[in-house]
Amino acid sequence: GFKSFPNKTDIVFTEGVTAILGPNGSGKSIVSDAVRWVLGEQSIKSLRGDKLEDVIFAGADNQKPMNFCEVALTIDNSDGKLNIDYSEVTIKRRAYRNGESQFYLNNKNCRLKDIKEILLDTGIGKDGYSI
Repeated sequence: GFKSFPNKTDIVFTEGVTAILGPNGSGKSIVSDAVRWVLGEQSIKSLRGDKLEDVIFAGADNQKPMNFCEVALTIDNSDGKLNIDYSEVTIKRRAYRNGESQFYLNNKNCRLKDIKEILLDTGIGKDGYSI
């Protein structure tokens, strides 16, 4: 339910450089917005919206609006570069129409600060040049 993606969508980024290509209006920028948002972007304006509710699917011809959106980013940590003792780390963020937003780390409720600490010194983050 993130922006114009009403259904669960899995996108796999393999090792190396990944480019997202497609025609205008196909959702390329939304993929980038989703990654930045799950990594902690707090400025809805920088995600091309006016309020938190704007990141939640608003409905379409035959589809009802969603009550929440969720983005999860799973990172292979088998090399131990992240500051956490798991070989795979899932960062998840969920937002509700009432303005509430929650972060999860490996499906456990956490703070944005916890996510930032794990990603510290990795180059991964909402402001990273890699995004």
